Amino acid sequence: MASLEKVLYTARAHTTGGRDGASRTDDGRLDVKLSSPGTSGTGTNPEQLFAAGYSACFIGALKAVGGKLGIAVPQDVAIGAEVDLGTIPNAYGIAARLKISLPGLDREQAQKLVDAAHQVCPYSNATRGNIDVTLTLV
Repeated sequence: MASLEKVLYTARAHTTGGRDGASRTDDGRLDVKLSSPGTSGTGTNPEQLFAAGYSACFIGALKAVGGKLGIAVPQDVAIGAEVDLGTIPNAYGIAARLKISLPGLDREQAQKLVDAAHQVCPYSNATRGNIDVTLTLV
């Protein structure tokens, strides 16, 4: 496990009620109602939040490595993220799929960018070796 060399930011959230509760960040920018997946509840669920967080973070990583590689990330870069919740032996687990759209880049450049971003993205580093993650250029 790699330890942080320097903390750049700390997110703080307070959650009550678990999957059927609510969560709010200390700055109030996020204040969500939570509902279990597949229920009639009106809130979001942790898997949806993970999908949104991972895809946003990965776009940030694409932009960070794009500058270093001399590859301009298209303005209309987009990622469709899917996070599965399922069973593993004696527990529950998740798997993630990122469908990455880099319009205007040739496939070789796009793949080079995705591979480099996957090495620096905090979500990719947190999940590497822990869950199945599939990255697909679309």
